[in-house]
Amino acid sequence: MVWCGAVQSFLFEYDTPRIVLIRSRKVGLVNRGVQLAILAYVIGWVFVWEKGYQETDSVVSSVTTKVKGVTLTNTSSLGARVWDVADYVIPPQEENSVFVMTNMIFTLNQTQGRCPELPDDKTECSKNNSCVPGYVSTHSNGIQTGKCVNYNDSIKTCEVFAWCPVEDDYHVPKPAFLQGAENFTILVKNNIWYPKFNFTKRNILPTINSTYLKNCIYDSKTDPFCPIFRLGKIVEAAGQNFQEMAVEGGVMGLQINWDCNLDRGASYCVPKYSFRRLDNKDTAHTVSPGYNFRPWCLPLPILPVLFYPLLCFLLA
Repeated sequence: MVWCGAVQSFLFEYDTPRIVLIRSRKVGLVNRGVQLAILAYVIGWVFVWEKGYQETDSVVSSVTTKVKGVTLTNTSSLGARVWDVADYVIPPQEENSVFVMTNMIFTLNQTQGRCPELPDDKTECSKNNSCVPGYVSTHSNGIQTGKCVNYNDSIKTCEVFAWCPVEDDYHVPKPAFLQGAENFTILVKNNIWYPKFNFTKRNILPTINSTYLKNCIYDSKTDPFCPIFRLGKIVEAAGQNFQEMAVEGGVMGLQINWDCNLDRGASYCVPKYSFRRLDNKDTAHTVSPGYNFRPWCLPLPILPVLFYPLLCFLLA
């Protein structure tokens, strides 16, 4: 039968390929060249450069921060005052970021009542029928009462029921109120974990002791692994001017890069820091520049409402 012949042929017959020897330098060189190219690709690119034999894993990371520094201000409205972390870090803890107040606009002794609205095209008036009782716009400081009252000796505006006197944020203090914020420091603690390899590390390296940590400030050349950063140095490293940025606030990014080759010792797995400004400083985009918000607080016997331009430092 056919299948029996096929089985016998498979079991009892043996084939060998026929080899043809070609004596040609050109053909030989091409053959060895192709073999060497394949070998170089596999060893050089796949194994050495791309490390194709290795497994990779995404890092799990946590970041906490601690800001330190004090500064003194002396103004006619507040007098002499010392500002510490409890005053200028708002809120005290934030996920992967820290907010540092650098400037402020004071609206002192505010109480709820009736007062003139800030003058603009929609609030200036000449008589009562120019004001609509109950009217409130997106940018209003309060609700109009329907009366036209004196804002000053030459301007009348619609009266509003609001926190009075209303906030005037047209004139931002220059230079920034907390010029000394440039010398504040921030301690960044970063813990990482590679789950697949059960490998953990933190940016405060084993070689760093408490004495060094108390005295070091990050410098890319002299102290590249110090986890304490001077705020002015962060802004400078991003190519910005701190005192200019502090007037209206801004957003800075501090990136911690971990690129660890676990074929080498754990001591070679170290962080690399980089800095950049994240908000747009382009002169063509001047609408709502910087970064700010409005809290209410009670730091003094008087009742001020403060408008805070901030520097926001995002950590990744």
